[in-house]
Amino acid sequence: MTIAIYPGSFDPITDGHLDVAIRAAKLFERLIIGVYDAPDKPLLFTTEERVELVRQAIVNLPNVEVKSFTGLTIDFARKVKAQAMVRGLRMGADFEREFDLAMMNKKLSPELELVCLMANQEYQFLSSSLLKEAARLGGNIDNFVPKHVATALRRKVHSKM
Repeated sequence: MTIAIYPGSFDPITDGHLDVAIRAAKLFERLIIGVYDAPDKPLLFTTEERVELVRQAIVNLPNVEVKSFTGLTIDFARKVKAQAMVRGLRMGADFEREFDLAMMNKKLSPELELVCLMANQEYQFLSSSLLKEAARLGGNIDNFVPKHVATALRRKVHSKM
């Protein structure tokens, strides 16, 4: 069975993330979305909240599951017996960062293949950071995230004000 991981902080999951997951689910027999527990950036949602938001977003994808992880992504990949890691690329800056990560991961885990999926044009600009900023400032975020995520994001940013 071909298993791939799709790691990220998903704070929160966006339609761009979901698009990559849907496309990756067609390429692999099993896709595990890995929600990173402790990234080096401030998070709006707890790990448990992020996992639940992703679970609700992928409910119609039978070969996709969600797990949280800590530590090195390659260790998570080994733990779940993944052969590939999926990443989404939006623009040139993403490519440079992903290239550096890929080279390091290849040295640390030569058996793990990297599969990069280009973001669909409609999601080229979309990031969780921009989305959170728009929500904080009262912007309409409904076209960028699943409905349950928009509701959770509005509730979260208003509780922080």
